[in-house]
Amino acid sequence: MVHYGSQQGKIRLAKPGKLIQQPILGESAHRVMAGATAAYALLLVAFWFAAHHFAMEVRTRGHMASSFTAFALLFAPYWFFGFGAAEVLQRILTSRTVRVLTPGLLLVPYLVFSLPRGEFRWIYAVVLFGIPVGIAALFEFLPPGGTQPAMPKLSWQDAVVLAVVGLPVEFGWLAGSFPHPGMSALPKFLLVDSALYGFLVMRRLEGVGYDFRVRTRDVIIGMRECSFFGLIAIVLGIGISFITPHGGMPSASSASAALLITFFFVATPEELFFRGLLQNLLEPRIGRPGSLLLAAVIFGLSHFNKPLPFNWRYVLLGTIAGIFYGRAWRDRRRLFASATTHTLVDVIWSLWFR
Repeated sequence: MVHYGSQQGKIRLAKPGKLIQQPILGESAHRVMAGATAAYALLLVAFWFAAHHFAMEVRTRGHMASSFTAFALLFAPYWFFGFGAAEVLQRILTSRTVRVLTPGLLLVPYLVFSLPRGEFRWIYAVVLFGIPVGIAALFEFLPPGGTQPAMPKLSWQDAVVLAVVGLPVEFGWLAGSFPHPGMSALPKFLLVDSALYGFLVMRRLEGVGYDFRVRTRDVIIGMRECSFFGLIAIVLGIGISFITPHGGMPSASSASAALLITFFFVATPEELFFRGLLQNLLEPRIGRPGSLLLAAVIFGLSHFNKPLPFNWRYVLLGTIAGIFYGRAWRDRRRLFASATTHTLVDVIWSLWFR
């Protein structure tokens, strides 16, 4: 028997003239994906109840089914990329044209959302299709360093993609595509999915650490960095009149909802952008200390407009927080660790220090 390559999904010659296609996923990978699928279904149930808790049916003007379906479709790649979906796509997408056009499927959730309520707009359809496909095309035809796999350090292509993904989130440029209260996360998820596909499938960037298979150390490091930052944040935040302590014990359901929503809707997207991508790409350019500090400063500055004209207190605290988030990520280059720190900081702040 002759094997052509050792990776899963390669073709092997079992007998003269007879080709056998090996399975794309091995047995262990099948188990991982089966578990991820079951967890995805459970999360959708949890999000469904959370949506009803926050009266999303009223906010979506009776279009709960199409709105939730659009969310579920956008959440799927976000979730499954955390279980090795990038490696699967790398193996099965062998055509350059197919690789570039595949992320255009991210337009489907917008169609599901907008068509039933008569809110379809061509400008948004073109933009929501063009961003993921454009990112894929850039990395396919103009890879950083001119080679595949691309060089692991920040390039002009990376800067362009980070700007295309980050600026619409920062300034809400795509908010009109899902123009209802409580739906602002949907364009963000589309941009996160575009970044994940671009950097993990097309660019094949190493060391991002986007993995939802939690490890005990992730939680320990996340809690450690939260405690370190918390001591600074409470003293400094009160001192500059940025936070005000308040009493009260939230219900278990409120605390659980806050943890769930913050982790998936805020912490993980931001940690992917600022630590898994930006700090990761800066490190080969300017070293570990410089990349940690610069990514933290940019993270802090991203809060300047909350609210306008310039919230220097939020920028200062955000920069300091970014240092501890970055420390958590680079411990093992795991986003789950930094997202844990980020989630705990945000939830503690919202529940006891607003």
